[in-house]
Amino acid sequence: LQLVESGGGLVQAGGSLRLSCAASGLFFEDHAIGWFRQAPGKAREVVSCVSSRRDGGNTYYAYSVKGRFTISSDNAKNTVYLQMNSLLPEDTAVYYCAARRGFYYFTAPDEYEYWGQGTQVTVSS
Repeated sequence: LQLVESGGGLVQAGGSLRLSCAASGLFFEDHAIGWFRQAPGKAREVVSCVSSRRDGGNTYYAYSVKGRFTISSDNAKNTVYLQMNSLLPEDTAVYYCAARRGFYYFTAPDEYEYWGQGTQVTVSS
């Protein structure tokens, strides 16, 4: 099973980025996906999650990103996206996608078994 993130970069405050998480070896039918981020000196924190298709693809957003970020998936491409709009300097972090076998998402990083390598997002003020 492999997760590969892409789409990070440097953007000015107020700008947008779309992160992609290409998954191989798993199916969204029975895996939940989460996006997490980790800023220097801080703990890894949840950004957004989506439950498995069997659970209806329910979504979760951290309060800090609600209304600005959108999680979505393309089943044909086995890819999950994180559309990030109205970016703020405090969104600067390494962003990771993660997968767990099971129908439901969890917000704790420890609940996820598989992780991508991460992609850097830097928002300048």
